[in-house]
Parts: sequence; C-alpha cells; structure tokens
Amino acid sequence: MALNWKSLVPTFLKEIFHSLKRKKRQAALLNQQQSGQGLTKEELKESLLNAGILPGDHLMVHASLSKMGFIEGGADTVVEVLKECVGAEGLILMPTSPIARLQLDYVFTNPLFDVLLCPSAMGKISEVFRTSDGVIRSYHPTEPVAAWGAQAYDYIKDHTAKNTPYHWDSPYGKLIQHGGKILYIGVTLDNAGTHLHTLEDALDLGVPVYYPEEFKLPVRDYEGNEMIVATKVHNPEYSKKRRCDELLPMFLREEVYREVYIGTAKTLVFDAKKMFDVMVTAFTDRGVTMYNPEGNK
Repeated sequence: MALNWKSLVPTFLKEIFHSLKRKKRQAALLNQQQSGQGLTKEELKESLLNAGILPGDHLMVHASLSKMGFIEGGADTVVEVLKECVGAEGLILMPTSPIARLQLDYVFTNPLFDVLLCPSAMGKISEVFRTSDGVIRSYHPTEPVAAWGAQAYDYIKDHTAKNTPYHWDSPYGKLIQHGGKILYIGVTLDNAGTHLHTLEDALDLGVPVYYPEEFKLPVRDYEGNEMIVATKVHNPEYSKKRRCDELLPMFLREEVYREVYIGTAKTLVFDAKKMFDVMVTAFTDRGVTMYNPEGNK
C-alpha cells in the first residue's frame, strides 16, 4: 500500500504551508481584479451551463472560492448563479459541517449543534449558501447538509433517522436515488469525497471505517428546542488510509464524470448514481474502495 506522506508532516509545518498558499492566492486574486480579469456574473452562469448544469438539476456542490479566481461579487454571486442555473424546480445541496478538525476530537467535547447559528466550516461559499434565502439545513450534528429548492425538505428530513451520516435516506443517498449531479469546483475527492462514504453505509466493507462508540449529541432545532441525535464518526486511524483521488482514473474510464474549468478552477461534474453504481461493482468484483483503490490483485 502506498505511503500517505501527508500524515507524516508536523501540524505546525502544514499551517505554515497553508498560510503561504493563502497569501499567494490572495495576491493573485487582487492582481486579477485590478487587471480586469476574472468572471462576471453572466460569464459564471455561462460557464456553469456549459459544464452541464441545467434547469431542474439536483446538484450537490463542493467549491473553493479562492481556486475559482476573481469572481465579481464573490461567494454571493456564486450562490445566486447556482440557484439561477437549476431554477425553482431544481435543487442545490451543500455540506455545512461545523467541524474544522477531526470528527472524533470534536464530538468528545459534546458540542451543541445549533442548526441556525453554527457556521459551516466547509468554506465561504457554503456559509453564504447556508444563510441565503430559502435554504434549510438538516439536523445532523456532525455532517449537516443545507438545501434549497422544490424538494429541499424531502432531502433533509430523514438525515438523523440512522446513526451514520451517509445512509441511503440521507441527502447524499437521496441525490443518488434522484439521479443528481455532484459539482467539485477547485476541489477533488481527497478533500470533498463525501459521496464515497455512501458505499461504507450501504455495504459492509469489512474494515473499521467508523469509531466503535456511538455519540449522543445535543441539537437545537429551528424553533429553539433541544433534542439528542445519535451518530457515529469516522475512525481517524483508518481515515489516514484514504486514497480517494486514486479512484479518479476508474471513474473517468467509466464516464462517471467530465472535467471543465470554472474560472481558474479545475472542475469535476459527476453523475451521482453512476458513481455509486461503479463503486458497488468495483467493490463487489475486485474489492476496490478508497482505502484500496487498486483492488484485490
């Protein structure tokens, strides 16, 4: 098995590296703005339509604003245009987890998840979306999903019905059932591979992907009432073994996704159902998972 070198880098060095990258990106954005480069709202909409985002689509979005280059109006424009592209009959989903560190460390503090007040730790676009008009959010304490559109409530209402975040009746599973799309703007499966976890919840992979203890966490709903929601979290020791992007060649061969550019961001547009079907077949036939992307040779 290939060595995951990132797990060997000390935390303080990672923080220094990420700080330098942020400063470099900020300078590049400023230069684009001052030189009149970047995307207007109309150009962004045209790019998304050319990427195959159509009226009526059910769409889950993972996006990095900084990777897109300068966008006139920033995250607000991105959210507005996404809604315009799918229209009133479509649906937009975004993960809005409040966790910026290991799930296990977070739940051991027994945090209160307030569906209204807890910000998303999944980037600027997800936070702007979460607080935008017409958006509702699921009550899952570690992996809440925000939804907008005609079927928003139907997507999120069963998210806490089971004690894992990615089960078949979660927003992730329902996107597969409805034949939706997954949009990765400036990110890849390595840092936004939530739909890979649907395989873990659908089938027994024979590996301890979840920490053995179940956690009962307090949640405050939209009316201010508190409830207890039971959930499992990922086993950090096994999470270190993920090699998600090594699955991309298989998905590309099977025509699960296409590559485009949105601004300066390399963007992957996935067919959610085809992605899941290919994963099930690859696991059943060859033992392929994100932990074993080469399968059983």
